[in-house]
Amino acid sequence: MYKTIYTDLSKYDNSEYNSGKGFIIKSLWYLINVLFFINPLNPFSFLKIFLLRLFGSKIGKGVVIKPSVNIKYPWRLKIGNFSWIGENVWIDNLADVEIGDNCCISQGAMLITGNHNYKKQSFDLITGKIILEDGVWIGAKSVINNNVLCKSHTVLSTNSVLSKNTEAYSIYIGNPAKKIRERKIETS
Repeated sequence: MYKTIYTDLSKYDNSEYNSGKGFIIKSLWYLINVLFFINPLNPFSFLKIFLLRLFGSKIGKGVVIKPSVNIKYPWRLKIGNFSWIGENVWIDNLADVEIGDNCCISQGAMLITGNHNYKKQSFDLITGKIILEDGVWIGAKSVINNNVLCKSHTVLSTNSVLSKNTEAYSIYIGNPAKKIRERKIETS
């Protein structure tokens, strides 16, 4: 027989995560994010890109950011050339998120760099970066968890959940996402 131990959130400590950017910068970003990114009334990518760069993002040329996108911390975001971020995408980047060239993140997808250690009573925060190499396509309403590398030209199908690294030029589907076949790209 084992002793029953319960989660005790009063022991939760995320002070390490809260170090870094100051309260004023984080508060200012929160306001900018609500007014210009999450707000569906701002369709202008150029303004969003300007604001992201102002807060430390590295953004390439030709990037498209649709309305209603939520970005936790721009100073932890890098987007390559000609990549698209669709409506209602949530980039919850407690750790770094790197998006390569010519990537497409479809509507409602979530990139989640943080999680909790359910084995510990204090429910400690666990973070890890997400890297999407060039040509990756993340399907609508899909989820990518922390510590994941999507290799070049991976496709993650709609409503899939990815928690492990992928192989290049491969298509993944499901929860948990599994490789179903190779991706072949035709030239026109």
